[in-house]
Amino acid sequence: MGDGHKIREVALRLLTRRRQVVIAAAAIAGIAFWRCLPEPLFDEPSSSVLVSRSGELLGAKIAGDGQWRFSGLERVPGKFKTAIVQFEDKRFFHHPGVDPLALVRSLYLNLSEGRVVSGGSTLSMQAVRLSRKNPERSYTEKLVEMVLALRLELRYDKDEVLALYANHAPFGGNVVGLEAAAWRYFGRSPEELSWAEASTLAVLPNSPSLIHPGRNREQLKEKRDRLLGVLHKRGVIDGMQLKLARLEPLPGKPVPLPRIAPHLLETLLANNNGLAYRFESTVDKPLQLALSGIVQSHSRSLDLRGIGNAAALVLDNRNFEVLAYVGNSALSTDPASGHAVDIIRRPRSTGSILKPLLFAAMIDAGEILPKTLVPDLPTQYAGYMPENYDRTYRGAVPAQEALARSLNVPAIRMLKRHGVNRFYDYLEQMGMSTLHRRPADYGLTLILGGAEGTLWDLVGIYANMANIAKRATVTSRTTYSNPKLLWTESIESDRVVELTPAGAWLTLNALQEVTRPYEETHWKNFSSSRKIAWKTGTSYGLRDGWAIGSTSRHTVGVWVGNASGEGRPDLTGLSSAAPLLFDIFNRLEPSPWFSPPYASLKEVLVCKDDGYLAGGGCETEVQLAPIDSHFERMSPYHRLVHMDKDATWRVHGICESVSDMEHRSWFVLPPGQEFYYRRQHPEYRTLPPYRKDCQEFVAASGKRAPIGFLYPNVGTRLYIPTDLAEKKGKTVFEAVHRDRGATLYWHLDDLYLGSTRTFHQMAFDIRPGIHRITVVDKEGNRLSRKFEVLGKEQAVN
Repeated sequence: MGDGHKIREVALRLLTRRRQVVIAAAAIAGIAFWRCLPEPLFDEPSSSVLVSRSGELLGAKIAGDGQWRFSGLERVPGKFKTAIVQFEDKRFFHHPGVDPLALVRSLYLNLSEGRVVSGGSTLSMQAVRLSRKNPERSYTEKLVEMVLALRLELRYDKDEVLALYANHAPFGGNVVGLEAAAWRYFGRSPEELSWAEASTLAVLPNSPSLIHPGRNREQLKEKRDRLLGVLHKRGVIDGMQLKLARLEPLPGKPVPLPRIAPHLLETLLANNNGLAYRFESTVDKPLQLALSGIVQSHSRSLDLRGIGNAAALVLDNRNFEVLAYVGNSALSTDPASGHAVDIIRRPRSTGSILKPLLFAAMIDAGEILPKTLVPDLPTQYAGYMPENYDRTYRGAVPAQEALARSLNVPAIRMLKRHGVNRFYDYLEQMGMSTLHRRPADYGLTLILGGAEGTLWDLVGIYANMANIAKRATVTSRTTYSNPKLLWTESIESDRVVELTPAGAWLTLNALQEVTRPYEETHWKNFSSSRKIAWKTGTSYGLRDGWAIGSTSRHTVGVWVGNASGEGRPDLTGLSSAAPLLFDIFNRLEPSPWFSPPYASLKEVLVCKDDGYLAGGGCETEVQLAPIDSHFERMSPYHRLVHMDKDATWRVHGICESVSDMEHRSWFVLPPGQEFYYRRQHPEYRTLPPYRKDCQEFVAASGKRAPIGFLYPNVGTRLYIPTDLAEKKGKTVFEAVHRDRGATLYWHLDDLYLGSTRTFHQMAFDIRPGIHRITVVDKEGNRLSRKFEVLGKEQAVN
């Protein structure tokens, strides 16, 4: 009994160990099975693909191994799904990855024929085989494929398995995958294939060599038509569809892939470190095609003027999505043409395109109102003398008119007042990413093209302005929104923008009045004309022409010029870029003008002729301003003038009794501004002179002198060079007097130099140092100004 008990114990231990071994083996087998599927399943390089907002192909670049391999399909379109399942694996949706009936049938056929005529592989097994690089066929390999196919179907659903197969199946030549095949052979997406086309592609992976033109065409047609017949027999297509499908020709040579946005694809690849990717963009394909045609059309005429490149960008102001992206006017094999350059992302001199931002910043800062007069007369700052495009001066001009006319001198004076550092920070907040130098390095030229910007940044800035202008109220925190080119991108940023809805709206209103190109000159005469807030820019040396405009719906930006930087005599924003801009807007759907953000605005009473706050004594009008504006300047140009009874002469209390005076408010500009202003405004009335018996008391009374300096300006520092004849040069000083016939007497550091009449100019040869120039008229009115002449060493440093 004892021996029997021991035997039972040993047997029990052996049985337990066997169970443990079996369990362990099963666990190991299970883990091996679970981990047997490679990750990733496919590691071949893919083509870089760019698709539109609706999934249409815009362009592609061949994979690194020389194959056209698109691997982005997540679901196979219905026609191809039906055709491939019917042709390759009828029970695909019913088996677990391996079809026992197909294997039995295959074995029977192979034994009957004495050779391999059928593999019995399911689509799942074929997907596995493709992932294993099509190894040599054997029973061992078939067993491995079966195991991996079972595991494949545990990881993916049926549609995903079908997509894996369709994305990596060979379709002849260097074409891999259904999407690449559809575009290469039929020039359309897989979703748009006909039944004949889908059936052609369904039979190709089984015999990919049949696609070659001139080879086995009848065999390919026979296989396609047989599959179409099966589809008809199964009730998938009717008799008429079968007849028409069989009449469709087979594809010929592979067709070129679309190149609708080639510069965009190259830029996206560069930003992605050259790695292949499927870029799902927000680009609208029909609009992209239309804009490409418009840019090409304008480029042909621009090329005749020696202007070789153009670019255009369209943003949706509601969501900042990029709707069209034309990076350059054409593609050329000549590197010197620069047509391969994506101009939209290249920094170029901005010209005057930043002026609206300064206007908006000063409006919100309470430094100006839209109609506030800004001086426009000869100006010099530290040797820098800006000029207006037409080489003329207007004396004084409303700020919004200076913006609409793109006057340089008022812009420089406005920036001087606002501050370069403040404006520099404002530009960075608004999305300008190309300011790589210190503010002092740009100086006042920042507003006239001293800095470089990209069309990408600038269109984004204008789109933000348009979006902010549409907001009903001021929010506590307004942030800059990034342009969105890919669906995976976010428009959100952490940059706080100081622009208010009121400031943005007032700026856009002012930009309506920018003079349009010749074809658009009479736009106000037609009710169908659309309102557009737009601005041009022309860089120094006539190298860059800009035009950017906004409606409530869209912002469009255009750049024209030469990628090489070569300037042309007639290359300006108005003549070269603006016509292209308006042709693009004419292609876009109209949108209503911006509604005033009344909750962000307030009414202020200003003098009609100078735009400053009315303090009495001037004709007034109501003007809108930001609700938080702290503009508090009363009109400095309206003076109470005492006249005699006949209102002919000016008088004062020493020479005339108050009871005999007429008191009038008079619009009076400083002499320098008045000199130019009255040339543009014949209605301007200069101050009448003092009556003769009152003149002798005027100079002694300390009243403001009727004299002004046009040059030198306050704080002028100048260098007088030696000319080519080795003679010391001279500098010309200029003054004006309200009395056109007045004589002025000139003094330099108390040394009398001479007199002038009517035209008050004097040329001096002055030694280095600090000096004072003084002019005096016959009535004793005088005006002095201090300036500095630099020595050669100072000028060099």
